[in-house]
Amino acid sequence: MRVLVVEDEVFLAEALQAGLRHEAIAADVAFDGDEALERIAVNDYDAVVLDRDIPGTHGDIVCATLSREHPAVRVLMLTAAGRLRDKVGGFELGADDYLTKPFAFEELIVRLRALARRPPAAVRPVLEFADLRLDPYRREAYRAGRYLKLTRKQFAVLELLMRAAGGVVSAETLLEKAWDENADPFTSAPRVTMSTLRKVLGEPDLIRTVSGAGYRLAAPEKSHGS
Repeated sequence: MRVLVVEDEVFLAEALQAGLRHEAIAADVAFDGDEALERIAVNDYDAVVLDRDIPGTHGDIVCATLSREHPAVRVLMLTAAGRLRDKVGGFELGADDYLTKPFAFEELIVRLRALARRPPAAVRPVLEFADLRLDPYRREAYRAGRYLKLTRKQFAVLELLMRAAGGVVSAETLLEKAWDENADPFTSAPRVTMSTLRKVLGEPDLIRTVSGAGYRLAAPEKSHGS
């Protein structure tokens, strides 16, 4: 196992490095977020022990970058904050585990080895269609780089359309997947949501209505003059 320790407290960082090496775990150290990103870019790490509050690039950004660009690397986040919402925030950024300072070194080792036993992480899929980009894990959607402020239903409908990759998605499927079992089968909710989604996406329109069948995404036709 090869681990990167990202910690700005020099004594703690060096103590962790020495302890990890004593446990036959190869360990490198970075003292700020910028150095961490540089090391991650050129070295093949199995895990990163990441202090959340570090100078340079913040630990949250380092964690999010790892989750997006190196999903197979496990992240054990360290923080002095033990509040539930701080822990939830860390997991939402892509952390695999969380340890509150002060902590016992033995617990750190146990958690790292538990992470190492997990099967390789699957790459979290980012869906793309034409100039649309949707990240289901982060609940973010963009069109031509522009952030799309979507409601939960709009996001769910757009995700279904993008997963279909141009295939037709029926109104029944939309009701089943984006609403719930109690939804009225005769409701106009899918049609209304589709209308508002079109407005948020803007021009040129990417959503096509297939008469009697449902909806699908279609790339805009290129003009002959372009």
